[in-house]
Amino acid sequence: MAVPGEGGRFLVVFDFDETLVNESSDDAVVRTAPGQVLPDWLRASYREGRYNEQMQRVLAYLAQQGVTESAIRAEIQRIPETPGLSALLDFLRAHARHFDCAVISDANSYFIEAWLQQAGARQLFLEIFTNPAHFDTSGRLVLAPCHAHSCPRCPDNMCKQRILRDFLSRRSVQRRRPYQRVFYVGDGANDVCPCLALDTQDVAFARRDFPMHRLLTSTHTAQVNASVQPWSTGHDVMQHLQRALEER
Repeated sequence: MAVPGEGGRFLVVFDFDETLVNESSDDAVVRTAPGQVLPDWLRASYREGRYNEQMQRVLAYLAQQGVTESAIRAEIQRIPETPGLSALLDFLRAHARHFDCAVISDANSYFIEAWLQQAGARQLFLEIFTNPAHFDTSGRLVLAPCHAHSCPRCPDNMCKQRILRDFLSRRSVQRRRPYQRVFYVGDGANDVCPCLALDTQDVAFARRDFPMHRLLTSTHTAQVNASVQPWSTGHDVMQHLQRALEER
């Protein structure tokens, strides 16, 4: 996807849940429910591969229980950042002429925008690719799938590899050159598929001991051309990006 040796820009792509923030935003919003738990019937309604539909039911239930937009926003904005994230984002701001940043996440637009705005980090990201969400006139947070696709590896509502490939292709046309290198930072099983879009000079940062790390250090390794780098804090990613700048 990129051309080694060019003095162009780098792209850093982040997942959101348990990557930028240190827990799942979908778990966090449950704390706004009565008793901070969901009823058994709602938890039992989940079907494999249809998590987006489950969250639509969860958000509808919260609205029925009178949970307000302000309560949801406050809970999302209280989610702690991943350790070392502030240092990593400060580094990217300081070297903005070298790095573009984007988010590809299976969370939703309301959660991500609310958290990034509270953290003062929204302007750092060129684009956010996620499931669209908005509050309707009844006060319900309405969630929709990101897109339709045919990838057998991914949930019905989102294929991160397709999003990344489309973004890289579009940016290559806009910039009249591809990115010199691409760095993908994630944690979950659904962060494996986009790594298949990476080339040999690119890096897949997999959060240590999370599903992405376990998968990329086992059966999926042969399918991924990029180097796989485990990370535990934002400092780990920052140090690698610093070396990439020095070696270009």
